[in-house]
Amino acid sequence: MSSAIIVIPCFNEEKRLEVLSFRKYILAHPEHQFLFVNDGSSDRTALILDDMQAAVPESFDVLHLSRNQGKAEAVRQGMLQAFHTDVDYAGYWDADLATPLEMIPEFTQQLDQTPQLSLVIGARVKLLGRQIERQQIRHYLGRCFATAASTVLQLPVYDTQCGAKLFRNSLQNQTLFSTRFLTNWIFDVELLARARQLEKFFECDPLENTVYELPLNRWRDVAGSKVKPHDFLKAFFELCSIYWNYLRPSLKKPFATLPVSSVSDAVRKAA
Repeated sequence: MSSAIIVIPCFNEEKRLEVLSFRKYILAHPEHQFLFVNDGSSDRTALILDDMQAAVPESFDVLHLSRNQGKAEAVRQGMLQAFHTDVDYAGYWDADLATPLEMIPEFTQQLDQTPQLSLVIGARVKLLGRQIERQQIRHYLGRCFATAASTVLQLPVYDTQCGAKLFRNSLQNQTLFSTRFLTNWIFDVELLARARQLEKFFECDPLENTVYELPLNRWRDVAGSKVKPHDFLKAFFELCSIYWNYLRPSLKKPFATLPVSSVSDAVRKAA
């Protein structure tokens, strides 16, 4: 079975963290681990996470950030730590488990079965036979934003903002997290924009061949979400920043801080 570390960014999740769900999952899937990133929480989140780690240290790990830095940076630091292990895959999942943990094996299966895939992302597509429970206003605002993001990225992606993503552990993917994100709420789009840059500067395979959107069987809005309707307006301004810093035709250099030769060598080895 393929190994994986799932990063769980946590900020004041004391009342929403489903400890029993995580414990039940690792009993069924001991090859998977969870890395909880405590993003400077001011409630009892840190104590709960430390108790989880103490109880099952082989499956739970905790990274404490000294101050709140936002979800994007919490995910980035967690992913860098996960990538520096010998696991096959590393990804991140929302702490509220809007996407059930039971979906993780379907993500790993896609990467197992298709070696050319680099990334699997969840897609909240409301189809017959699937349970996608989402507030109507957030659904329509989300569709407007997804259309704009797809246009900017020039990529037929349906759902950039689903909080369930799994990456193959490779230098190419590590590079995506090598520097702090410019955005916070839509750093998922920024990740794809960085991957587009790798195509341009390092001749990587196109995202159309390496990214797979997996329609979720279940997803639900969880009470206490920190995303508000006005955040969608902020997201459009962040989208403009992504275009200017990553995707404009006149851009002369990539975001990556790793040596060009290192990324190029990784790309050639993966080819």
